[in-house]
Amino acid sequence: MVDAERVSILLNGVRLETAVGTVLSEAIHAEQPCGGHGKCDKCKVIAHGALSPVGETERAALTEEELQSGVRLACCVTVLGACEVRSLRESAQSEILTDGTAEVRVLDPVFRRYGVALDIGTTTFAARLYDGTGRMRGACSRLNPQARWGADVISRIEASMGGAAHALATAIRSAIDEMLLELSDGAGISAKEIDGIVLTGNTAMLYFLTESDPKTLSRAPFCADRLFGESLRASSLGLLSPDGDAEIVLPSCIGAFVGADTACAILATGLCRTQGSALLVDIGTNGEIALWQSGRLSVASTAAGPAFEGVGISMGMRGETGAIDRVVLANGSLHAHVIGNVAPRGICGSGLVDAVACLLLAEEIDETGYLEEDPVTVSEPVVLTGKDIRMVQLAKSAICAGIRTLLSEAGVTEEQIGRLFIAGGFGNYLDVANAGRIGLLPPTLVSKVETVGNAALDGAAMLLCDRSLLEECRRWKDGARLVELSTNAVFSEYYVDGMMF
Repeated sequence: MVDAERVSILLNGVRLETAVGTVLSEAIHAEQPCGGHGKCDKCKVIAHGALSPVGETERAALTEEELQSGVRLACCVTVLGACEVRSLRESAQSEILTDGTAEVRVLDPVFRRYGVALDIGTTTFAARLYDGTGRMRGACSRLNPQARWGADVISRIEASMGGAAHALATAIRSAIDEMLLELSDGAGISAKEIDGIVLTGNTAMLYFLTESDPKTLSRAPFCADRLFGESLRASSLGLLSPDGDAEIVLPSCIGAFVGADTACAILATGLCRTQGSALLVDIGTNGEIALWQSGRLSVASTAAGPAFEGVGISMGMRGETGAIDRVVLANGSLHAHVIGNVAPRGICGSGLVDAVACLLLAEEIDETGYLEEDPVTVSEPVVLTGKDIRMVQLAKSAICAGIRTLLSEAGVTEEQIGRLFIAGGFGNYLDVANAGRIGLLPPTLVSKVETVGNAALDGAAMLLCDRSLLEECRRWKDGARLVELSTNAVFSEYYVDGMMF
């Protein structure tokens, strides 16, 4: 078999090589939140040279002015020869949460010398390094490198089943190795001294990490055939930086879409030790919800979509330099705060919630979501469109309907809930009053909210430093009631009602 001809790509002045016939987004490792289907417009580049001609998908997505300027959707372009490419999205430092609120105590640690707690999320990775006294010696984070296969786990499951399973696993493992080296360098130790790791994440991410076949996650009835709760050696996962015999603990998942990250967050918040009734919600592309009531744990997941992570929003972006993260209404006008105190480039999830809440107060959006002035300027040049508002409606309704359905199934009223823990990076920066105003959270629960930061990473750290907690997690995980929302008539009713503001 003859190898494909290799050609050069000049990307932002840096020369790369790729094979003729490679999709441009793959060659330059561009983010593809839509999974490379030409729907999200996030892989726009200016490209010239030996490239495939503009097709129907690009003509529908790009303006005539953009086409004349050489703007292309990298996921729709095939490299035919030498070319020059310039990114339209600036690289910026994302704000990724590594902090939590739980107390970590060393009792029966998984490690002997140094241990690492690591949360591999759909969008971001976060890690902490601990020594034998329980002192945290450093923390680090980075974006999930699997974004090139899509922003959500469904796109990545499709990619895995389509032949990318090893590439998906390698992307995670390489990022983990890099993080372990960053942590050890920062602490002045060798990465080989890391001999214990607790690695948490949602069920799909653990499937990708271990190169497990995700077929059962891809279709009804969506039952995971591997729920983890197991220990491996670093060498068996192909990790190169730590001690090859380092123990890797993968905590138990609860279900196909309620993963070990939720189990760790439940541990960190003490949800299952709470007197009375309490809720835990992690708001993301897949919103996980846990209810503790009368000694019984009920859990559910709801597909909110990635709108609160900037995907599907015309000028949406992650929480990084240039993103509007706060919006207030003063004297009838919108006033925005921008991360990094620079000119705004887009808007992230917390800013999106604020902006919609302010537009409702200003009566520029009515209860149906109709936008009086379409598009409306948040802060020049950042605007929101009617389509953006609809994406917010879909996302916020999914989360709120999930909460209300779980309560309904358990026979618990909103008034009976004593505490509502909001976990995760998005929840940490969320203005909960505005979340209640737009219907992302039931308004009656807003006063009961406690933000708990990266509770998944907290829980992983607790397990790292006290192995006995693994058995506690297994006990309430085994007794948990998993409520399926996708076929639930009550959820459907709440979802439709929740579309209104």
